[in-house]
Amino acid sequence: MVPTNYHDRSIPAISLANFDSRIDEITAELVAASENVGFFCIIDHGISKETIDTMFESAASFFSLPDSTKSRVPFSPQHNAGWEKNAQIRPSTGAPDRKESYQLQFGDGMSGRWLSDEDLPDFRQTALSFMHDVQHVSEKLMICFARGLGFPDDYFIQAHDITQRDSQTVARLLHYFATPEPRDTTTGEVYHRAGAHTDWDLLTLLFQKAGQSGLEICPGREVSTSFGYGDTWTKVDPDAKSNAIICNIGDLLMSWSDDRFKSTFHRVKAPCEPGDYYGERYSIAFFNQPRKSAKIQGPLKKYPMVTGEEFTRRAMERNFKAVLEKTMKTGTGLTKEVKVANTDMRATSVATVGS
Repeated sequence: MVPTNYHDRSIPAISLANFDSRIDEITAELVAASENVGFFCIIDHGISKETIDTMFESAASFFSLPDSTKSRVPFSPQHNAGWEKNAQIRPSTGAPDRKESYQLQFGDGMSGRWLSDEDLPDFRQTALSFMHDVQHVSEKLMICFARGLGFPDDYFIQAHDITQRDSQTVARLLHYFATPEPRDTTTGEVYHRAGAHTDWDLLTLLFQKAGQSGLEICPGREVSTSFGYGDTWTKVDPDAKSNAIICNIGDLLMSWSDDRFKSTFHRVKAPCEPGDYYGERYSIAFFNQPRKSAKIQGPLKKYPMVTGEEFTRRAMERNFKAVLEKTMKTGTGLTKEVKVANTDMRATSVATVGS
């Protein structure tokens, strides 16, 4: 692989402390970060480090189970929920990410996709409690984005109402596998973790474990190729002290803001250079995805109105087409299983942001 060209960029840190009394100040900071960077982190968000650590421990307990047990809750493209392994291909790489994930939802999409307490004691209760905590933080950010765009305060909250049956919001538990160190350059094999991509959702909230680096951003859309090749990247290493949540704008909010807010390319780098992290890596991505019935159109009406279901379907189709084109060029081909995995809402142009 070509050595990475790195550039230090300042990633805005936005405090949510005293939210009600500082909402105008926080809104201004979020709008500025969204217009100019597309990535930011939030601190003083109210979710304790102990709560986050407990969720990571629960995720590790799930992923440590035998594949035969995890396969009892297989990924469903129709519901965008369940467990998958080595199944997600990015158009930027044309190869499967070396990881496994377990996608969770709040409602009907999880029917039959929770393991029993006998297999994984208290996991469901722990996961749902954590997801509700993150949803609460997300809704604070949604109020600010609504104000910034001139919508009513509850505009985005209603469009992402997790109590409704057509909710699509997803929490994705991720486990990236350890890779050989140093990499065997004689084979030319690259252990992709998550190729360069944008997320398709409104906003992604990402939790990382300290010491497990790899997330990198290429801001703005000011990139020289479709998926960020040849551009300068910035490392976003986890910081245990600040308990920060990394956030990035998705394609949906970019469209919903009439391109005012910027969806940003990011990746989890394939380890290959001195200083890269080769060990196993855990992260949790919370994708704020609109209800299927939500009506999506920016204040300036730059784009025709679509529903959340239509936006999702088009993103899936666009991504799968790009995957096919990439694999045809590289001659790698797609198995039936991978084809199915890439029709879901998690791949490159789709959410999953799976960092």
